[in-house]
Amino acid sequence: MKKKWQLWIGGKWREPKEYEALYNPHTNEEIAQIGQAEPADAVEAVVEAHAAFQKFRGYPAHARAKILAKVATIMEERSEELAKIIALEAAKSIRNAREEISRTVQTYRFAAEAAKSNYGEQIPMDAAEGGEKRFGFTIKTPIGVVTAITPFNFPFNLVAHKVGPAIAAGNSIVLKPAEQTPLSALVLAEIFKEAGLPDGVLNIIPGKGDVLSEVLTTHPHVKKVTFTGSVEVGHIIQQQAGFRKLTLELGSNSPFIIDEGVDIDQVIERSVMGAFSFNGQVCISIQRIYVHQSLYQKFVEKFVSRTKQLVVGSPLDEDTNITAVISKKSLDRIQSWIAEAVQEGATIECGGKTEGNALLPTVLTNVNRDSKVFRYEIFGPVVCIFPFDTLDDAINDANDSRYGLNSGIMTPSLERAFYAAERLETGGVIVNDIPTYRIDNMPYGGWKDSGVGREGIKYAMEEMMEQKFISFKTGE
Repeated sequence: MKKKWQLWIGGKWREPKEYEALYNPHTNEEIAQIGQAEPADAVEAVVEAHAAFQKFRGYPAHARAKILAKVATIMEERSEELAKIIALEAAKSIRNAREEISRTVQTYRFAAEAAKSNYGEQIPMDAAEGGEKRFGFTIKTPIGVVTAITPFNFPFNLVAHKVGPAIAAGNSIVLKPAEQTPLSALVLAEIFKEAGLPDGVLNIIPGKGDVLSEVLTTHPHVKKVTFTGSVEVGHIIQQQAGFRKLTLELGSNSPFIIDEGVDIDQVIERSVMGAFSFNGQVCISIQRIYVHQSLYQKFVEKFVSRTKQLVVGSPLDEDTNITAVISKKSLDRIQSWIAEAVQEGATIECGGKTEGNALLPTVLTNVNRDSKVFRYEIFGPVVCIFPFDTLDDAINDANDSRYGLNSGIMTPSLERAFYAAERLETGGVIVNDIPTYRIDNMPYGGWKDSGVGREGIKYAMEEMMEQKFISFKTGE
């Protein structure tokens, strides 16, 4: 792997004015020097993407599909190498990193299939008076330059959810990867080049969000902005983007309801995984668990016992479950939120301490509903557990949040499952599994402050195209 990475603009590596060191979050060792794009570089990338789009928009669907399928094949062949990149720059455990690469391969294959499934519809013109002897139909056309700003936590797969549908639809794209995980994006330059993507269709410009976001959201050639990140930054992007098409995935504070009659032994393993996978740095990580009063004590005991068995260690160790959080700044914030919760009456059942740059997985009970660990997205290995008396109580508590991405409920009752599914205020309700469940062809997006728009290849592709209505008059 290179030690020095430039910017990828117009199908070529471009020398930046400055580089910045990238460090391994687990060891604090420098792993690469990353070129830092400036606003002028972002303008150049958008201009190159716009020029490339003029030709690429005419590429046949089968050619776009072939490129995306080739990308998937190359990634599959290089899967172990790519997984190690994630482990190095994100401190994701190697097992979780391999899973991400496997999902990413599948995501690009979904995109290849979607490229060939772009259908409009026929409109029954004669259903309206005055519509006789007219033939109407819709077509979907690529929108143009898409700009994508991606997060650190799934640096290959969440990039794929933006790059894949953009290319499948016939658009060009400018990608600004997360500052903490640029390598996973930059290596795509080589992969897409090998797969035959025309120069300029994909441009990759690592750099600071506050330096580049204005160009990426306001340049006249930009027709669509897709962002995954914090609520605060999402609101800024929404204001900057104006009337452009916009997809915002702004995180969550996912609730999980465990109803009466559930076999606790059947849910502990999944619950612990949902709370602590990748150190809780997952948008749909379980942050609040609501357990029926009859099961609460038993659940807490078993959940804590299993949590204490999680292995803290190096991301490259096959046995590791918990690693360093993404940055010292993040670690300090999480610890301060835990301390505040304890000061406000919360009990630490386990965890709350650090090993190096890692925070031991932390379970809290008796949490005040005004504490930050309850109200906001903690994005760390922390979960709060609450008892409830009635299902309505649990649903009301679950909905008492500014977020609404995914929720989950475990229940043996089909009637209660449908009852909860109708009332939970989230973009996705996962019945009889954890809210952390996601596959890459399902619609994915939130309500409330969790954002606008939907991802999932087919759904993201729809939002990266324009619909055009065409009518023919066929006679007098």
